[in-house]
Amino acid sequence: MGFPHLLSLWSMTAIFLVINFTVGDAATCSDCFTHSRAAYYPDSDEKGTETGACGFGTFGATINGGDVSAASDLYRDGVGCGACYQVKCSNSNLCSDKGVTVVITDNGASDRTDFILSRRAFGRMAQTTDDAASLLALGVVDIDYRHASCSYPDKNITIKIDENSNYPNYLAFVIWYQQGKKDITAVQLCETQNFGCKLLDRSHGAVWTTTSPPIGPLSIRMLFSDDDGETWVVPVNDIPQDWKAGNTYDSGVQVNV
Repeated sequence: MGFPHLLSLWSMTAIFLVINFTVGDAATCSDCFTHSRAAYYPDSDEKGTETGACGFGTFGATINGGDVSAASDLYRDGVGCGACYQVKCSNSNLCSDKGVTVVITDNGASDRTDFILSRRAFGRMAQTTDDAASLLALGVVDIDYRHASCSYPDKNITIKIDENSNYPNYLAFVIWYQQGKKDITAVQLCETQNFGCKLLDRSHGAVWTTTSPPIGPLSIRMLFSDDDGETWVVPVNDIPQDWKAGNTYDSGVQVNV
């Protein structure tokens, strides 16, 4: 007589486990798409802007072939600079299934959007050239997006010394070609002779700064972070003692995609 009650109890437990697994799985789904809206830079050329809030300059307009974007909440006070997202528009008559992968190089929002794409990137969400013209005519479209892994084949992480740097009193730089999905959440500047290190300030966007940098060759350590943990990446190559504003320096390392 007790068997039906046991069966009912087992069924309820199984349902709870399924629901609990599903909710937990959804909460940690890094590959799931999020619904939103996207616009494009109406007064730009095909590629992005050279004055983006990330501080990438000309690089911010041309990286990833010009498939770049401004972001609102995803900008995250500059932590989101350099992150990649797959963006697909929702109109099945005009939009491709794959969409476009963009790099965040600026901060901005327009008419409840999460992205303001370059014209090039906006058009590349379409199936055909004619469809791209129709998308551009709409101006703002519904989209689905997800975090994507950045990939720069044959490129190492590169340090670009900001033009506003003043040797030897003030050093500012941005970090180019960061692969993968992790964020750079901290940067240390280290002396190569006595190995003393100090944390740098994020002045704005992706720009890291320090006053009175040490004399001599310099090593930059980068903290890559995501939900799975943190990893310090140490370049093989140092910034030379006579670093110059505007120069770029190959770190000799790259993170796995």
